[in-house]
Amino acid sequence: MTAILHPTADNPIPPGKVHGHTVSFFEGADGRKIRYAIFRSDAAVAKGTVVVLQGRNESIEKYFETIGEFLERGLWVATFDWRGQGGSDRIHKVTRRGHVRRFSDYERDLSLFLEKIVLPDTRLPFFMVAHSMGALVALSQAPYLASRIDRLAVLAPFVELGGQAIGHRKIGMLAAIATWFGFGFLPLTRDKGSLPFSRNLLTHDPARFARNTGITEAQAALALGPPSARWLHETFKAIRRITRQEHLTQIRVPTILLAPTQDRLVPYRAMEALARNFRAGHLIPIDGARHELLHESDLYRAQAIAAIEAFIPGNAADLNEDIAAQGTMEATAEQ
Repeated sequence: MTAILHPTADNPIPPGKVHGHTVSFFEGADGRKIRYAIFRSDAAVAKGTVVVLQGRNESIEKYFETIGEFLERGLWVATFDWRGQGGSDRIHKVTRRGHVRRFSDYERDLSLFLEKIVLPDTRLPFFMVAHSMGALVALSQAPYLASRIDRLAVLAPFVELGGQAIGHRKIGMLAAIATWFGFGFLPLTRDKGSLPFSRNLLTHDPARFARNTGITEAQAALALGPPSARWLHETFKAIRRITRQEHLTQIRVPTILLAPTQDRLVPYRAMEALARNFRAGHLIPIDGARHELLHESDLYRAQAIAAIEAFIPGNAADLNEDIAAQGTMEATAEQ
């Protein structure tokens, strides 16, 4: 098993003529091989490093466009494929099965990545941009990230599952029952393969949709089918935990939540409810956008990129003001 990247004609590896990129594996929490990549900007002085966390059924290749934009701004990028997807070790013998044994496995892999790869091999300061399931992992770990990253941007965080024939709560009950009775490895829906653009819930942009579909058509091993019941059970437990007030009040990393208002996979009202209880978080609606903000039409994507660029890298004064403001809010709340 070799760690390589898989460009396509319309999705080239981001340019880095001087410093280039590194792609390899690190050892995950239980010895799983996790594919990662570091992309280095050609800027004379790096402005910092953005840690990009993918959503479910994504890979490093899908973020080449966004990575290239960060490089142009003088930022390095560090990213990896979650266990069970992309170029990392699969968890189930049915390799298209989206599966995880414990949600904490994702958390431990992230912690190891920050400790073993990001800290020694990239450039300070550190920022994090996380999408969907990756945003759920980031929010779960956020109380422990204050000493590791300076700012966090979460995009369409996976805090509720919408767009299904039955509701979030019923899906959670079915997933829990299947897991309790030893059938957690099975999916709750059949594998329908790739949907046509006309039926997709992710983006309004046909060119980016075709580009992303082309990645998995060229490299079928990067793709996943539906998630297993256990994956749903584990992530739903994490959602219940991270959306509680007591968890959110422990997060001190300055955070923005970019929320597409026409997201049918993660309902906007669920993201809005999260933001209401999140002292360190600031909600930024992207009106009319669908789930995948970084793969949306330029009308919506440009708003998301502008919000991220205005938020990071920031300067030391901004960061100190955020920390001071957070301390003032906490002191007021305790009075």
